[in-house]
Amino acid sequence: MSEQPRQHRGPRQKSRTAPSARARKGDVPRTTAHRVLRAVAEDGAYANLELPRALRRARLGGRDAAFTTELTYGTLRMQGFYDAVIAEAAQRPVGRLDGGVLDVLRMGAHQVLGMRVAVHAAADQSVALARSAAGQGAAGLVNAVMRRIGERTREEWLEAVTPTEPLAERLAVSRSHPVWVVKALRQALMGHGIATSDDVDEALDELLAAHNVPAEVSLVARPGLAEVDELLFAGAQPGRWSPVAAEMSGGDPGAIEAVREGRAAVQDEGSQLLALALAAVPVTPRADGAPERWLDLCAGPGGKAGLLAALALQQGADLVANEVSEHRTELVRQTLRPALDAAEAAGRHLEVRSGDGREVGEDEPETYDRVLVDAPCTGLGALRRRPEARWRRQPKDLVGLGPLQRDLLSSAIEATRPGGVIAYATCSPHLSETTFVVRDVVKKRSDVEVIDARELLREVATGELTDLGDGPHAQLWPHRHGTDGMFLALLRKKG
Repeated sequence: MSEQPRQHRGPRQKSRTAPSARARKGDVPRTTAHRVLRAVAEDGAYANLELPRALRRARLGGRDAAFTTELTYGTLRMQGFYDAVIAEAAQRPVGRLDGGVLDVLRMGAHQVLGMRVAVHAAADQSVALARSAAGQGAAGLVNAVMRRIGERTREEWLEAVTPTEPLAERLAVSRSHPVWVVKALRQALMGHGIATSDDVDEALDELLAAHNVPAEVSLVARPGLAEVDELLFAGAQPGRWSPVAAEMSGGDPGAIEAVREGRAAVQDEGSQLLALALAAVPVTPRADGAPERWLDLCAGPGGKAGLLAALALQQGADLVANEVSEHRTELVRQTLRPALDAAEAAGRHLEVRSGDGREVGEDEPETYDRVLVDAPCTGLGALRRRPEARWRRQPKDLVGLGPLQRDLLSSAIEATRPGGVIAYATCSPHLSETTFVVRDVVKKRSDVEVIDARELLREVATGELTDLGDGPHAQLWPHRHGTDGMFLALLRKKG
C-alpha cells in the first residue's frame, strides 16, 4: 500500500551508474505507468479506465501488471506529498518543471518512498524514462533530484516538508490532499454528525488515510441473473454489507464468467445498498393495480441501473434508465443487455433512453413510483478508486454542480406520483452537494416529506450499519464502512 513507510537498514544506496551509461529507455511497466499519468494530466483521462487499456496494449500481466498498477495509483494518491519532496530536492517549485519530467520524478519518489524498490534501480529507470521523454538535459536533472530524494527516509522527508500548523496545511501534505478538500471533508464529518469538535481532527486523519489505501474490488450479483454463490465459487469472498455482494482481494474480475456476461459486475457495496434501499421503501399501491414504474434519472454509466433493473424484474416492475449523454446511454445499454433480454422474455418494460433529466418532471408528471437521482457530483467520496479526482476537482466546480443537482431533484419530485419515493444520491459527502441540496429543494415544496434513509439502509444490509449520521439522511464513509462515501436522502411524495 502506498501509505506504508519503507524500512531501511544501513546507508542509502545511491545510483552508481553515470546517466550516459544507463538504459536508453525505461522498462515496460514504468513506461506504461508514465503513459497513463500523462494521459490523466494532459487528456483528462480517468486512471481506472486508462490503466486497464494500457496494460492490455503492453501485454502486462501478473507481477508486472501489479507493479504498474501500484506505481500508477500510488503516484496519483501521494502526488501532493511527492511534489513537496521534489520541490525541496530540486530547489525549485514543481510548476517550473516540464509535466512529463515531473511525472517521472513523482514515479521515482513513489518507488523510493512508497514501494520496496532500491534507490539505484528507481533512479536508473527514472533517468532512462526522462531521457526518452525529454532528452539528455532532463535526464541529468532527474538523476540529481533522485539522488537527493534517496538521501532521506520517508519519515525524514515527512518531517522536512510537512508544516506543523495549521491542521489543513499539515494534512494536505502528510495525507496528500488539496487543502480545500481537507477543509471540506472536516466540515462534512461534523455536518453529517459523524464527529464533534472534540474528535473531528482524529476522524479527519482516519478518513484521509483511508483514501490512500487501495479499495478491494467489490462485485454485485444482479438478482435473478446471477447468484452470489457463483462469485464465491470463482474465488471471491462474501461482501460485508450487501446481500448481493462479493469481494475480490486480487485477480481479474473479467475472468469470472458472470462478470464477462454482464450478469454480475464490479460495483461498490455502498452503491449497492442505495439501490437496494430504494427498492425496499414501501410505496402506496397504484389504484388501477398496474405494475410499478421505476426511473433512474441519471443512469450513466449504468452500475446502479444494472442492479435496479434486476430488482425491478424480480418485483414485477418496469424501469426507464435515462441518461443525458448519448455515449453514456450506449454504456448503460451495454450494461443492461442481460436484463433487457430477460425483460423481453418476461414481457416487462425495460427502456434505456437519452434525455435531459431536468425536463422529465415536466414531460412525465406524476408517472413513476420510484425515482433515483444519482446526481453528478465532485466524486469526493470515491477518492480511493479515483485518486486523480482530488487533484482535478476545484471549489469552483461546486458552483456549476449545485444548480444542476437541485434542478434534477426537483424534476424527479415532479415525475413521482403521490405515494411514490425519490432517492437522491451522490458519491460525495460535501455538504454543498448533499444536505444543502435536499434542504433547499424541500423547503420550497409542500408535497414531499423526508423519510429516514438510515432505517432503510439498515433494513437491507446484512451487517449492523452504524455511524450513518444524525439522520434523517444517511452518509457512508470509507474509514468507517469500507465503502465509497455515498450519501442517500429519501423523500416521499405526499398524496
